[in-house]
Amino acid sequence: MIINQHGQTVGDPLPEWQPAKRPGDEILNGRFCRLEPLNPQRDYVELFEAFQQMTDGRDWTYLFTERPESPQAMLQNLRDMHDNPALVNFTVFDLSTGLAVGSVAYMRIDEANGVLEIGHVRWSPAMKRHSTATEAISLMLHYAFDSLGYRRCEWKCDSHNTPSKQAALRFGFLYEGTFKYAVITKGRTRDTDWFAITGDRWPSVASAFAQWLSKDNFDSAGQQIKRLQAFMR
Repeated sequence: MIINQHGQTVGDPLPEWQPAKRPGDEILNGRFCRLEPLNPQRDYVELFEAFQQMTDGRDWTYLFTERPESPQAMLQNLRDMHDNPALVNFTVFDLSTGLAVGSVAYMRIDEANGVLEIGHVRWSPAMKRHSTATEAISLMLHYAFDSLGYRRCEWKCDSHNTPSKQAALRFGFLYEGTFKYAVITKGRTRDTDWFAITGDRWPSVASAFAQWLSKDNFDSAGQQIKRLQAFMR
């Protein structure tokens, strides 16, 4: 417990703290996938085809936009994402096929306080229940904490979005609360659930990802032997 000169309890001092770095044009390489900075012209055809593998747009219900229903609409959507200065966007490539299978972004980036959020998570059916989805998040977390110096990474979702909430918990994020009436989206009110991984917990979360990604945890067909939760403390 830290007591200041007025006899009040205060937070721990951070005499060595330096602002975190903003995510840049890095390529993040993994065993199952690769994350590259979003390039709308390069990526729109493959992403459109990947997202169209789902027969309807239900995967986009809780996102801020609907699923683009033509290649040109997909291109415009990606251009809008790319041109948004508040976002640092990545395209996820499946290493087994070489194809673009999803996209994700850093957002709400606050270098001074070392806080950012992983958001705009748009996985195609090719990523669902596949190692690429988990590894993509692992790559982003390692980049944020270990390379850029962040001390808090957030995950937020519509309180009705059960799959996103389950994913956050599976990836090691802790639930911190619900912000009622947080935003209006698509003409609906949205309560937002907040989750986070903080710097003090990151080493144990990183260890869990490392154990899960170990070659010993996958059989000859590339299927996991133990789920990620088995390694989370």
